Formats: sequence, structure tokens, C-alpha cells
Amino acid sequence: MASVDQIIDRLGGAEAAARLLGVGTEAVRKWRQGRAIPARHWPVLIQATGLPFDAIAGAGRPHPGEAAATDAVRTAMPNSSEAPAGASAALVLGDGTVFWGRGFGAPTAAPRVGEVCFNTGMTGYQETLTDPSYAGQIITFTFPHIGNVGVNAEDVESGGVAALGLVVKQDVTEPSNWRAAEHLTGWLRARGITGVCGIDTRALTVRIRDGGAPNGVLAFPADGRFDVPGLIEHAHAWPGLEGMDLAKQVSCTQSYEWDQTRWAWPTGYGRQTAPKHHVVAVDYGAKRNILRSLAAAGCRVTVVPATATAEDILRHRPDGVFLSNGPGDPAATGDYAVPAIRGVLEAGMPVFGICLGHQLLALALGAKTYKLKRGHRGANQPVKDLSTGRVEITSQNHGFAVDETTLPAGVRVSHVSLFDGSNEGLACDDRPAFSVQYHPEASPGPSDAHYLFRRFIEMIERAG
Repeated sequence: MASVDQIIDRLGGAEAAARLLGVGTEAVRKWRQGRAIPARHWPVLIQATGLPFDAIAGAGRPHPGEAAATDAVRTAMPNSSEAPAGASAALVLGDGTVFWGRGFGAPTAAPRVGEVCFNTGMTGYQETLTDPSYAGQIITFTFPHIGNVGVNAEDVESGGVAALGLVVKQDVTEPSNWRAAEHLTGWLRARGITGVCGIDTRALTVRIRDGGAPNGVLAFPADGRFDVPGLIEHAHAWPGLEGMDLAKQVSCTQSYEWDQTRWAWPTGYGRQTAPKHHVVAVDYGAKRNILRSLAAAGCRVTVVPATATAEDILRHRPDGVFLSNGPGDPAATGDYAVPAIRGVLEAGMPVFGICLGHQLLALALGAKTYKLKRGHRGANQPVKDLSTGRVEITSQNHGFAVDETTLPAGVRVSHVSLFDGSNEGLACDDRPAFSVQYHPEASPGPSDAHYLFRRFIEMIERAG
């Protein structure tokens, strides 16, 4: 049997133990004081220390009320293929951590592997799940009541569910909204998407916050059997989003026209029948509400694939070019996107980019991007507009950022995050081009930043 002090020392000290287990150092101090480590952490400790179960369990000394937890932990050991009692699904991380829960939606024919991230939004789970920027990711919703507004045919942002799956704390809530047309569980099942509920999403979120977004696997096998070592290896072997181009996977494959405008009570979505300007939107994973916002601003919108060249874009004779959001590493997508954007800039065309489009514009101007530790995802992200001093609450979804120290002369920072000071926007002094890291079209989220579409139109009119 190992003592609590010996286990913590074997992990490299209190701070290292706290990072590994996704807790604060105060919790580790209390473990030392109480000479016990909670049973839920034992699977990770066994993986990290190499100590046998009995050594870890002896240090944990669970009281009689924790007997069930101890049994559950035993079944969570890597040499077990049986889930704990009541568990039918699991989220398995590449470091060996296993979060057991209950599956809903569609069972997994094969494990779903990707980056595990968290979203802090209180509403808009349907829009979030269908946002193409979530390709390659498993979403942890920090808000516990997911499902309460149901789903409908209008609140979707693409042709399908882009996220690999979702993790929630409580059972999916019964819908209670006048616009609900379907239960979230049935909607997910029909689209082959897996969810896991019953997981301590606070602990998982703290782990991501402190240690960065991990690789993970969602498993909800129909036969109830889990190859835990295989799942761990599957998650560990996944290469991660760095260096991964996902825009091609979610982009359209041919050009098309868009004229639908934003939703408004009581008529719903409208149509743009008298456009004043023509905008080409490059689809790196564009959300529909972005296209609606452009149409509502008075534009005829032509959407082109992510791989469109400058010649392809300019052939449409646009008044301006929009660079959309999208998933993956901007440096990888930049291999083909940057030459196209540079060609558009050289033609003097007004350019507006958001999210991935912001990062790609920065790369085209000569700057660099980097991977954020945890990313920004949610509808409550504060951003400051440096030109006005105004603070906006914004909707965001990104795991990469522009390194503002690499911006060339003539390109200035226009917006900054009030969470971590990272770059949230840029503007050019010598050409009609600007971009922001966040989502001014929202859906879901606030409309504080919707003025940026008007700013784009004003830029087009000045250039014309």
C-alpha cells in the first residue's frame, strides 16, 4: 500500500498531480491532510504511477458509503471490458482517464475520436452541433440542461451535424418550447451522433481549462462491451488538430447562390429580392446565418468552395469577398487558401473575414497563427473594439489564434479578448480589408457585433 504523500510525490508534486487530475492544488492539500484520495481519481492514478489497484485503493481508504464507487473504479481499470453498473457509454482520454456515463443518441459502430473541448453557452446547442467549425471535436456542454428547447428544422447552421458527439451532465431534458418539433435524442439518433450523459462536466471542464484540450474517444457500444486499453490507445494515437486541414471536408463542392435573410418574428426567414451589392463568400465551413446576415445587409451572395482560386473568385465580378469560419489548423488550410486571398487583395477587392477567415487573412498578410491551450467556445466572450472602446459580448468557436506580434507594418490590431488578451481582430491601413476572430452573426449568441456587416457594406461602397 502506498501513502497519499508517496503517490503525490510519484506524480511530481502537488501541482503536477492537480494538473493531471484536473483539480486545484487546494484539493491535493486536503488529500494530504485527510490521507485519502477520492475513488473517482484511482483509474488515472494507476495509469500515471504504474501502481497496482490495491496500492492506490489502500491509500484512498474509502468509507463504507464509497463501496459502490470502489467497485466502479475496479471495472474502470484498463484490463477490464465491463462498464460500471448503470454505465452504457464512456469518454476515454488519451492519458488513460475514463469518464463513465450513459449513452444516448446513436450507438457507436466504431469509436469516435477527436479533440475534446467545452462550450459555455446556455442556449443554442442545435446551432452549435451543426456549426461546421466543430468538425473533429467532441463538445462538452458546461450548461447542464441540454435538450430543453428541443430541435427544429430552422435552427441548423449546415446540412448536418458537424461535431463528433457531445458530453453532458444530466439526462437530456424533455423539450419545453413552442418551436420544438423533435426531441434532441431522436434527432441525434437519426443522424448517427452519439452523446454521453451522467458525466461530471465540471471536472472535465477544469481538466481542459488547466491542461488543454485532450484527445478523446466516445464509445457507446450496442453490446455494452468496452476495450478500454484499445480505446486509450486509439485516443492517444490520434494526431490532433494541429497540421490538420478540415475545411475541404465541410466546404461546398460547387458554387451556388444564396438569398435567404435573417429570421424575424413573426414571418421567419425572408428573401433578398433587391440586392445592392454582390459578395462572393468563400466557404471554409460557413454557417448559414453568416450568409443570411450578408443577404440581409443588401447583398447578392455567391458561395464558392474553399479551394477556389483568386481567378475563380474574381470571375464572378464581386463587389467584395467574404472569408468564412471553418474548422482545423489555419496553417494547413492556408496552403491553398492563402494564395487565393493574396490574389484577391492584389486586385483591390474589399475583404471581410471571420474566425478561420480572420486567421487566413492574417496568414495572407504575412502573420502567423498558433494553437490556443483551451480555445474560446461559447456565447459569452467579452471583446474590446480598440477603435471605439466599446466592449462586445460575442459568440466564439476557435482553437487557434493570430500571433499579433507577427503582424506586418500597415496591419493593426482592432479587437482584443478581455478573457486572455489574445487577438480578436485586425484591420489594414493601406487596403480595404479587415477581420475578426469571433462570430458577429451569432446563432447562437448576442447580436452586439452585428454592426460589422454594415462596416463591410460601407467599405464596399467606399471602394466602389
